[in-house]
Amino acid sequence: MTDAPLANLHWSRGYTDPAWVRRYTTAGRELLPSRRVWRGPGPARSLPTDTAGIDGLTITTPDDRTLTLPDLFAAAQTDALLVMHRGTVVYETYLHGLRPHDAHFNASAAKSYIGLLAATLAHRGTLDRDATASEYVPELAGTAFGDSTVDHLLHMGTHVSYGGRPFDKPVEAQRYFAVVAPPLRPYGYSGPTSIREHLATARATAAPGTEFRYENGNVEALAEILRRVTGTTTSALLSDMIWSHLGADEDAYYVLDGEGTEAACGGFSATARDVARLGELIRCGGAVGDRQIIPDAVVAAIPDAPDGYAKRVRFPAAPPSTPATLSYHDFWWILNDPCGSFMASGIHGQRLFISPESETVIVHYGSQVMSPVAPVAPLVPAFLQIGAHLRHTR
Repeated sequence: MTDAPLANLHWSRGYTDPAWVRRYTTAGRELLPSRRVWRGPGPARSLPTDTAGIDGLTITTPDDRTLTLPDLFAAAQTDALLVMHRGTVVYETYLHGLRPHDAHFNASAAKSYIGLLAATLAHRGTLDRDATASEYVPELAGTAFGDSTVDHLLHMGTHVSYGGRPFDKPVEAQRYFAVVAPPLRPYGYSGPTSIREHLATARATAAPGTEFRYENGNVEALAEILRRVTGTTTSALLSDMIWSHLGADEDAYYVLDGEGTEAACGGFSATARDVARLGELIRCGGAVGDRQIIPDAVVAAIPDAPDGYAKRVRFPAAPPSTPATLSYHDFWWILNDPCGSFMASGIHGQRLFISPESETVIVHYGSQVMSPVAPVAPLVPAFLQIGAHLRHTR
């Protein structure tokens, strides 16, 4: 799970136990305080369905293995997979007791939803990308985030150390979860007990904008900025700007820390069908039917990862036969493949994959353990191949 010293391994508590992982991905509202993201007053927007014939599709992995969809589900500990093509649900399955109306943990895929809100507010002129975080949140002055600009935060451009510790991404992620969720705290825990306290321990170890470093604090700092400029909670903001316009079946929800603050970087849960509705809104340029919800310019800019912040590397899960690479923009992962695909991505296999050229939206929910003995499932190759198949057969 990590190259950190053995003394830090207790921070992986629970993440190597499949039953424990599924309990948290599927029942977060039962285990932690939460706040709903209201679906709005209107009826649910129907999702047309049609059999696409992808049940028998086989996936070729980067190491030339062949997987059936059931093989992929087993490797990814899949709880749900929903595939839409041109606005029609062409494949939908639920496993391990999950049902279509059940909300599932989105994990870090939720970062992308915060990015969408921030980009929209910046487009409207409510938020200044070049302003420093401390201009909006004075309490962040002196932290690694306070001198960073909004744009630095949106591109994971801070160089941070918490509490004077050497930075270790997996360990810091687990320490963040312990801040939000008391059951994840190891025996004798004496660290921060709120997101606000956690951010206050962050110190810069290099100038912002010099290195891509994926870190939850960037999202939490930005979420607090959005709360300050809009005067509302993260849950209400997401409902007002997006969720109440989707025609969602269900309310979504955020888990809360001890002070009642949403865990914006990963504490969001929703049904697969409603996240697919969000993906379809984005695929359609920010519109639901004839109603423009997100400015089309905001959606068009998602795959446009700017030089200077993008981490452009060969994406390990991409098929060797494709030119796909990975970069990052406004909390979205950009595949740089021929179909202009991008995705929201979270731990344990949470994905919202959007491919404009293949007109495909895919939602995957999983409960995969985080362990060196559990290889990462080849989800992205599967999504790219499903999209290519649909593009050429429907």
